[in-house]
Amino acid sequence: MPSSSRGLKKVTSLVQALVGINISVRIVASLCIPKQTNVTNILNIEFLQLTVRTALFFCAAIAAISPAFVWPDTPKSKRPNIVLLLADDLGFADLGSYGSEINTPNIDRLAASGMRFSNFHVAASCAPTRAMLMTGLDSHAVGVANIPEAIPEDQAHAPAYQGVLQTDIPTVAEILQGAGYRTLMSGKWHLGFSDGEKPSQRGFDRTLMLADTGADNWRQRSYLPIYAEANWFEDGEPTTLPEDFYSSQYLVDKAIEYIGNQAQQPFFAYVAFQAVHIPVQAPAAFRDKYLQTYTDGWHDLRTARSEGLARTGVLPAVLEGREMPTTGSWQSLSAEQQAFEARGMAVYAGMVDAMDFHVGRLIEHIELIGELDNTVFIFLSDNGAEGSIVTRHQAPNSKAPVGLFQLWMRLANYNTEAQTLGERESYHDIGPAWASAAVGPLSWYKFFAGEGGLRVPLVISGAQAGVSVVPQEAGSVSSALGWATDIVPTILGLAGVAAPDEMEGKSLLPLLRSEAEAVRGDEDGFGYELGGNKAWFQGDYKLVFNRFGNIGKWQLFNLKSDPTESQDLSASQPERFAAMRAAFQAWATDRGVLPVAEDYNQGQTVLSKGLRNRPGFLFGLGLAALAPVALILLLAVWWVRRRRAKI
Repeated sequence: MPSSSRGLKKVTSLVQALVGINISVRIVASLCIPKQTNVTNILNIEFLQLTVRTALFFCAAIAAISPAFVWPDTPKSKRPNIVLLLADDLGFADLGSYGSEINTPNIDRLAASGMRFSNFHVAASCAPTRAMLMTGLDSHAVGVANIPEAIPEDQAHAPAYQGVLQTDIPTVAEILQGAGYRTLMSGKWHLGFSDGEKPSQRGFDRTLMLADTGADNWRQRSYLPIYAEANWFEDGEPTTLPEDFYSSQYLVDKAIEYIGNQAQQPFFAYVAFQAVHIPVQAPAAFRDKYLQTYTDGWHDLRTARSEGLARTGVLPAVLEGREMPTTGSWQSLSAEQQAFEARGMAVYAGMVDAMDFHVGRLIEHIELIGELDNTVFIFLSDNGAEGSIVTRHQAPNSKAPVGLFQLWMRLANYNTEAQTLGERESYHDIGPAWASAAVGPLSWYKFFAGEGGLRVPLVISGAQAGVSVVPQEAGSVSSALGWATDIVPTILGLAGVAAPDEMEGKSLLPLLRSEAEAVRGDEDGFGYELGGNKAWFQGDYKLVFNRFGNIGKWQLFNLKSDPTESQDLSASQPERFAAMRAAFQAWATDRGVLPVAEDYNQGQTVLSKGLRNRPGFLFGLGLAALAPVALILLLAVWWVRRRRAKI
């Protein structure tokens, strides 16, 4: 029985008991007063009656005002449960409710009963976004301006570039925990795992955490040679994954386990999926749904996604975006190459589909324990689609790569065979052409400050009883400018908890409750920097600097009329351009933003920095690479000696 029903039953029982006592007092009075007319006795009896009637009145009032009367063994108030669902590297147009061909019925169900956001932004890489989602503060302010693996040596001394979340900054979990919430986390953390840095030490009651940038989705092993192993922890202690592990399934299994079968107090659950971070892997049953879906190539998919965004109301019209220089021609590929690329994208779609399936399992469990109508769901991605080339070169020069990474893959027993893509022992990345399609008409993708890297899907839905955050028009779309720091004050507002004074984000509740159309005024700007890529958002405008792709120059765009960033307004609006550059510079100075070297490359920094931390592995890898040469030399020596012996 729900706690509210139990409370009402107790109130009813108490009222009935008090009515009985009142009647009994009246009977006693009628029997006793005629025989004993002592004034004191009469007054005592009347006082007793008055006391009982007063108690009866208060109980009746409580029952009338609060049918869900709360007793000491039930929660203090019916505050909503909050579930934060975070995808990894999901493109802006990857959900069905955003116009995708990928099957995502469970997330779409949330979208249909809540609100979708079409202008919400995060950092273009995982850890900075996660830091903002945990604190409501800019990533530079909390020490996570970049992922720790990619911070160059000349920045590592600066407070903003530590790569781990500062321990003196309260997390949303710590705040909610102090307010009486159970706090639960399963999935990728990537904000530090030294003493004091784990989520179990940052306000979460129960945790299953992946400490690294990513990991294999099928086994407990690293996905990059920079790690000796995949670092998984449960409740702060190293743990071993089960034999039947698949990431999306297991993370939801743990979330369900931690939530349990009853909600004695409200809970905050943070589920941070590995999907669809590399290596792109998915069970065959999900992959095989899409084997014929992508045979027409990435150009057609990008057009279809643009049409889908317009059809679903996320964007106002079908937009034709700029062709990225990293997108090669589909027609230039051989039939074999096209088949491989189409199959790889099918794995990606299957990975999204599988994630959605397990989101559905979580929703079903919350419904089963009677808490669905008191739960708010927040779903988003940590950045745009991943366009890195890890396992191979992409079109138009699709050639099998060679090098240390490929040698490591062979030593780690990974393969890139077409028939087994997505399955155990396989390794795949979709590359820049498919990543461009995954973000629809937007420019660029993960790591870049273009909209394809920063703009992500956001769905908020739930709590139809107790707390209403369902918009007046279910399934509506908000085009209000949003930033990653907005999630924490939104969560705290839902919980009825005051946000700290230093909180930078803006609560989205006025949008959800149809009380406002925006949470920022035209003069409310915010800055962004990661790896030398920079941006300043203000009103409808965006000032942006990408180190690659636009020859390292500042550009100005009107995102309301030009979300694809196709028309640079820096020359036609020089005053606005200058003012926004000045605003960015002031923000950058305040936040301690540092420049990067002209030759800085994030991927190369990750590999070189990581491998330097593994000298033993690097030595072994060198020996493995030299082994064929040594064998040839030995054979040559043997052959020479044999020839001499014959002479």
